[in-house]
Parts: sequence; C-alpha cells; structure tokens
Amino acid sequence: MPVKSFQGERARKERITPSKLTVSDIMTHQLIVFKPEDTIHEVMAAFIKHRISGGPVVNEQGDLVGVISEADCMKEISDSRYFNMPILDKSVSYFMTKKVDTIESNMSVFDAAALFSKSSRRRYPVMKDHRLVGQVSRKDIVIAALNMKSNTWR
Repeated sequence: MPVKSFQGERARKERITPSKLTVSDIMTHQLIVFKPEDTIHEVMAAFIKHRISGGPVVNEQGDLVGVISEADCMKEISDSRYFNMPILDKSVSYFMTKKVDTIESNMSVFDAAALFSKSSRRRYPVMKDHRLVGQVSRKDIVIAALNMKSNTWR
C-alpha cells in the first residue's frame, strides 16, 4: 500500500526565464562619467583610481556625447613618444569616440551577449527613453550567466 504524502500541495516557485532577464537587471547604475573638457591626465588618473578601463562622456545637460577608453588614451601615449614630447593636457573631446553604439535597458541579456560577440566593444552605455541610465560590460554578462540557475536555460 503506497504511503500518502501529508505535506499538501507545494507552492509553485516562479521561474525567471531568460527572456525576463534584461540588461537593466545586471548593468552598473553608478557610473564614473567624464566631461568633454576634462583633460586626458584626469581621465587616466580616474581609470587607475576607480580600476576601470573606460566610461561615458556627458555634456552639461547629462546627454551622452561620447565614450573614452584606455585604447583612446593609447593614442596620446603613442603620439608623445613619436614626437618626443610629454603627454599634453588635451581634452577628452579630442580623444573620445563620438559615434557611440548603445544598448536599450530592456534588451535581453542573451541579445546583449550576441551583440558583444559580434563586436570588439568591451562596454555599452545603456539608454532608457534617450537618457543614459547605466553601462553594461562583457564582464557583467559573464557574471549574469554564472549566476543563472541551470533551469533558466530552458
């Protein structure tokens, strides 16, 4: 004779499906941002201080106008050696990437991973209603993938 369970009906746990996990769930919200008039020295010092390799450049109104990265700083370092001159106090606007590819905050993490795999970008500014709300990096995507339970991959 089988034994009947006296636990009663179990509550169903709501599974987080991959389509529900969005960029806004994993992005960095508190950004180190730069101004176009900041000097390249200030940017390099901020990179070292905050242990980052790049960040968004915003104007006085907070609108995204570019992105500055360590790779952009390499241009100045390389030029200083080539011309045998010290690194000058040129502004960020001279070095930054002005054509910025962005990601929408409601994009799926899996779609963002596909976007990263097709580009050489290490980070994307995250936009919501045409406003900068955060930044997502390749590392953020990798961490999110590691934190997912195996049953969310179905």
